[in-house]
Amino acid sequence: MEYFYAYLDRMKFIKRWQLMRSVREENIMEHSHSVAVLTHALVSIENGVFGGHIDAEKAVLYALYHEVSEVMTGDMPTPVKYFNKSIHGEYEKLEQLAVEKIADTLPPELKEELYPYLQADKHSDEYRFVKAADKLSAYIKCLEELRSGNREFAQAERTILASLEHMELRAVNYFIEHFIPAFSLSLDELEGL
Repeated sequence: MEYFYAYLDRMKFIKRWQLMRSVREENIMEHSHSVAVLTHALVSIENGVFGGHIDAEKAVLYALYHEVSEVMTGDMPTPVKYFNKSIHGEYEKLEQLAVEKIADTLPPELKEELYPYLQADKHSDEYRFVKAADKLSAYIKCLEELRSGNREFAQAERTILASLEHMELRAVNYFIEHFIPAFSLSLDELEGL
């Protein structure tokens, strides 16, 4: 019996934003989908608008699997994860062990195929776009919570926006300028009613 996809299915039970009161809960499965879609958007902008040469398939697969370790570790809240370098370093080791344990549940011929996406090359251009999409997804979550009147996310929204701007990725700036304003619209407004 193979367990890999059953493990991945459990991503729907791992909650994000655990230290904050949320109007709508978010799990790592839906977050991973959001990051994959946003990664594709950013890479498409980089390649289509700016003439870049980022491997969209690799980037999207990195994004799709970027939270796999959390099936075993849970979602470590950012203030805890980055409290100091020692904690962050040990947590990265724990994430690596979790990914290896989950990858070991694949048959060898599939592990060879999938493992490169479970363990993204963190120095690659593709992974840089995944990290940007991850932050963009968090930023959109903050906007959603603020739109619902939840001020709990006000500081996170400011911090994440500053972090996105600091990344200096032209595709991120393009996305923020052209697409973010629509995230504040109601369904009727999106449909032009």
